[in-house]
Amino acid sequence: VSDRFGIPSLVVFLAVGMLAGSDGLLGLDFNNRQIAQDVGTIALIFILYAGGLDTNLKSIRPVMVNGIILATLGVVLTAGMIAVLVKYLLGLDWLEALLFGSIISSTDAAAVFAILGAKEISLRNNIRPLLELESGSNDPMAIFLTMSIISMISASQIPQGSEILLALLKQFGIGIAAGYLFGILLPAIFNRLRLKIWGLYPVFSIAWILLLYTLCVKVGGNGYLAVYIAGIFINKKEFAHKKNLVGFHDGVAWTMQIVVFLTLGLLVFPSELPKIALIALGLSIWLALVARPLGVFASLAFSKFSLNDKIFVSWVGLRGVVPIVLATYAYASGSPHANTIFNIVFFMVLISITAQG
Repeated sequence: VSDRFGIPSLVVFLAVGMLAGSDGLLGLDFNNRQIAQDVGTIALIFILYAGGLDTNLKSIRPVMVNGIILATLGVVLTAGMIAVLVKYLLGLDWLEALLFGSIISSTDAAAVFAILGAKEISLRNNIRPLLELESGSNDPMAIFLTMSIISMISASQIPQGSEILLALLKQFGIGIAAGYLFGILLPAIFNRLRLKIWGLYPVFSIAWILLLYTLCVKVGGNGYLAVYIAGIFINKKEFAHKKNLVGFHDGVAWTMQIVVFLTLGLLVFPSELPKIALIALGLSIWLALVARPLGVFASLAFSKFSLNDKIFVSWVGLRGVVPIVLATYAYASGSPHANTIFNIVFFMVLISITAQG
């Protein structure tokens, strides 16, 4: 059904989760946000790792600079523009409005390429690798912004610009370095290992990537960026059972998406969605027609992409699993509006991947 109609599987599994939840047919009572957050965290590790493994470094090299700017500056500008409208629509203070903007600021690789793949759209002028790089690498920036603003809300203190910049450089610097190191080491290890059962190579790979994420976070790096970078550099080299390993992790990523979508579907209460539907629709229109295009045009201002290319990239800014997972983090901030934020983000994602997609 997903492939035939170009609807990302996200919609199908969210719907199943909602039907099984406390407001649905099965009436399963699930309201544990911490479990949902933990499931989302583990799922994102493997989804981003598989995204890195599927990324061809040679194909993204021509758009590397533009892709990185789009995945960083583009995310910040999109978050800021959303925050402006949210502040006045919902009556939030600036920090809460920026938290909302940060949560919804990243695009979803699975949603983008499910639609492009299903409709067999052929893209020219390096647009496909640009979208691939952006959607795979903009999640760490959205996560960094979300966690930073939650820390500010919890501490009731806004740090200086230099402190934020230093934290950004530390997280991204350690994340890139750790990802690169683990990414070049794994192929070398696999080429030296002589395991009698090839099925142990994926087991080693799972342990390797969980070790990378944990160590990176422990020393203050961005673990999500690290696993994505590691995946890219692992894919660059040839090693024993590479094709099987990449296929295995694609399967793991699909499984993780199914699990996290079902969990998040269970967490939402469909009966609460109608009262925020109009606000979510208004914000979705603002995101698609104003916030996302502003971020894209500003990020690609000095690129060689044509006006039509920029318009297309602006329109393919589909939201997916990451914003919904990040919306569960809003509860950690202690915000009285956390439930409203979660429901609106959930509804905006549905609108993005069905109507806009």
